[in-house]
Order: sequence, then C-alpha cells, then structure tokens
Amino acid sequence: MLAKRRQSVILAEVRQAGSVRVGELSTRFGVSDMTIRRDLSDLARQGLVEKVHGGALIAGSASSVEPGFEAKTEWEPEAKDEIAQAAAALVRPGTAVALSAGTTTHALARHLLRVQRLTVVTNSVRVADVFEEARRPGRAGPTVVLTGGVRTPSDALVGPIAALALHDLHVDLLFMGCHGIDPEAGLTTPNLAESETNRALMECAAQVVVLADHSKWGVVSLSSYAPLAAVDTLITDEAMTRDVREAAAATVGRLIVAAAPQQD
Repeated sequence: MLAKRRQSVILAEVRQAGSVRVGELSTRFGVSDMTIRRDLSDLARQGLVEKVHGGALIAGSASSVEPGFEAKTEWEPEAKDEIAQAAAALVRPGTAVALSAGTTTHALARHLLRVQRLTVVTNSVRVADVFEEARRPGRAGPTVVLTGGVRTPSDALVGPIAALALHDLHVDLLFMGCHGIDPEAGLTTPNLAESETNRALMECAAQVVVLADHSKWGVVSLSSYAPLAAVDTLITDEAMTRDVREAAAATVGRLIVAAAPQQD
C-alpha cells in the first residue's frame, strides 16, 4: 500500500476511534513501527493528528494531555521492566541517585531494593512509596528524600517548591523518564511545571540516564526541557529500530539496548 493511501486509512481510524496505537497499525498494515511513526509524523505536520506516547490522537487534543499513572502503567510494561533491570545494573552500593517521576522509574525503584546503602532523591510519590512499603523492622533501607511541590496526574511533585528542594543537592546518577523523545525537540513533557522540575533534577546530577522505551521516540509534547546532547546514557529496548538507534547513538553519550530475558 502506498504511503498516502495508508495515511488516509490511518486518519479515518483516528477520526472514528479517537486514537490509534503504533503497534496495532504496524501489525495491521504489515510494516515496521518506524514506517507507522513516519506516517503519523506526516499527518501531524499537516495538523490532522497529534502524536502521543505510542500512537496519535485527534488534532487539538494531545500535546498538553497528561495521562494518569495507572493509564501509563499499561503501556509497554515488559519493555519498561527490561529497561529498569539494565538501569539497576549501573547502580553500586552507597550511591546517591535521583529518580524522576514515571512508570519506568517506578519499575526501576523495585529493582533498586536489592542495592545496599542507597540515598534516593525523587519527586515521585509512587517511587517513594516503593521504598517505604519495602521497609522491614530491623532492616536498614535506603535514605529517601522526597521533594515537595504540586502533585500532577502522574503523581509527580513539581513546580518552584520542588525545584528549590533540589537546588543544593548533588547526586551521582539521575534516572529520568520522559513522555516523549525526539531528535529535534529533545526530551519533552505535557506539563510545564514538570519541565522546570526536570531541569532542576538534571542540574543536580553528575550523570543523566534517560529511560525511554521504543514507543516514546518521535513523540513531541508541549514543553521541551533538555536536548538529546544533554543525555549521558539512553537506555531503551530491543524494539527500537536500527535507524533510530543509530540516530540516538550519534547524539547521546552512550546507548544501552536492554535485552529481553532468555526463555527456557
């Protein structure tokens, strides 16, 4: 099927259903995820749709939409856990780490429970809860610093109070999720206050590690908070296509592709 014809069918589906998913369209048309993403980018440039995490919505409804935590948990859970495991392997006992809000960093928090003597700085209520719920009598858990701020639909604490809490802190590693990642727009979020807080998190970190599964590539939200060149390490999953991997590797300091667990 020619690209224009395929895009016409995609547009009709968006208008009928209100949204489309990249994976479903890829299977339906028998083409790669990257081909579908290019189709959605073409439609977005024409103002016909707006790209979001893993798909597209009707134009006019997407760039400032911030899904709740529970909704985002449903997106690419296996890929997020693979990325989280690869990220946890970078953390050594006694390290000071920061975790931004997000479902991938939430998955990482569970894997970090095995690492001893951690200091964890976070603006995520959900991440802080992971460490609090794992506390046992007589067992020393990590020191957790939770910023204040205004709570978002994704349970992030953001705004001036959160940024002020981070001002004088210094951590070895920042693990940051993102709503979207794009070669031109960089790291993006639909929440302006979260954008400010994410910049503050990056400023207090010696190394910035971004956790982004393949479906986030090419998604541009309302606010950009950092260029790709500011990313020391990008961890993604094996579903990220070769051309996208090459594009990312040419800009970020280091690219890690998390492997899926071996099946018996």
